[in-house]
Amino acid sequence: MTCQAPAFLIACLPPVLATVSTPCAAQARTAQPQDPKQREVELPATGGWHGRLLLDQPTIGVWTVGAFDVFPEYGTPEVVGVDDEGRVTILVSYSGKWTPVRAVHEGEWLGGLTHADVDPRVDGSELYVGGERGVLHMVARRGHGLVDDHVIGTLPGHEIHTILAGELDPRTPSADVLAFTRPGGLWRSTPTGEHGGFETSRLAELTGRVRDALVLREADAATGRSAVLVTASRDGAIERLEIGPNGLSSTTIHRTSVGRGRLALAPESDRGPTVIYSTGDDGTVWRHEENGEGAWSTEVIYRGPEGPRGLAAGNFHAEPGVESVAVFGYSRDVVLLSRSATGSWNSERIFRDRGKGHWLAAVELDGRNGTHELVGSGYAGRIFTLSRPVGYGLPSVAGDTGTDR
Repeated sequence: MTCQAPAFLIACLPPVLATVSTPCAAQARTAQPQDPKQREVELPATGGWHGRLLLDQPTIGVWTVGAFDVFPEYGTPEVVGVDDEGRVTILVSYSGKWTPVRAVHEGEWLGGLTHADVDPRVDGSELYVGGERGVLHMVARRGHGLVDDHVIGTLPGHEIHTILAGELDPRTPSADVLAFTRPGGLWRSTPTGEHGGFETSRLAELTGRVRDALVLREADAATGRSAVLVTASRDGAIERLEIGPNGLSSTTIHRTSVGRGRLALAPESDRGPTVIYSTGDDGTVWRHEENGEGAWSTEVIYRGPEGPRGLAAGNFHAEPGVESVAVFGYSRDVVLLSRSATGSWNSERIFRDRGKGHWLAAVELDGRNGTHELVGSGYAGRIFTLSRPVGYGLPSVAGDTGTDR
């Protein structure tokens, strides 16, 4: 079947009829792309998972994504992404629709992203972002659904790749923002500058570029308790960093001959042994368990395609206590890894994006099930979520799955 009307028929029709009456025009109307701002847009997923499209900008990669309470007045956490054009996109949910709020326009990529209550002069928590230009931004809520962008530090000649924020240095009187850069470095910004500004200083030079970092424990200035961080570096090391009253110290948890890219903290680590997962650029996923102060056991739990660029641990199964972690990367696949009762690991592909993946996070966005959701982004320029069905993990709750519609 062709959508081209015969030439003689078009020639005989009045101009208006020749324009609107052809099958091509009808096909064009029905082929319009779906818009997440207007309606819930489904994406194909497998294994009983449901995919949803939140943002689609095909020519602009989205490098880091997470879910934060940017606008407390809305209830549901906002999904935030930073992209290749140096923009921050804050996606606000409303009954399945996602409306973008934009901030920062650097023109070069942004990669570092976090959210914390650092500046006591600002109401609530703030977003902190940075990227290729070495400029550290604070994006703060201003009124109903609005944000302001403030430059709080500049690091000339240094790209900002990873950002943490919180009570991370007992030597300062307030919370801090930590930025990991290329060339390898660790910088601290503290809201103690004049006229509402921040003071920024270099804490350490590092061998490799830190591509991801976790906070295991915050500092306590009153007691002098140190902060404990874990970093994944391009030089192949997973490091434990401690920032205490006497400065910075580090120990190596694990090292390989390939770059390390992402980290994820097991959700049960606050009630038992600390368990961390990491990726290697060769396609491996590793599990690290702390056996005591300074002692870690490490095992490889997955060997997959090269280039894993997203890692997220969470509660993804209806059965309580199932250890699971998801990985996403250059293969375009989101793969769920789950540990069986016998201790062996199984893998299941649950989603394929149209382009290479770059980030994955475990979030809580859908209260209609009993599990975490996944939010991902990458080279395709999309932000998407993956969720379990309505009622999954909630056997005593009635639910409408919509299978008859």
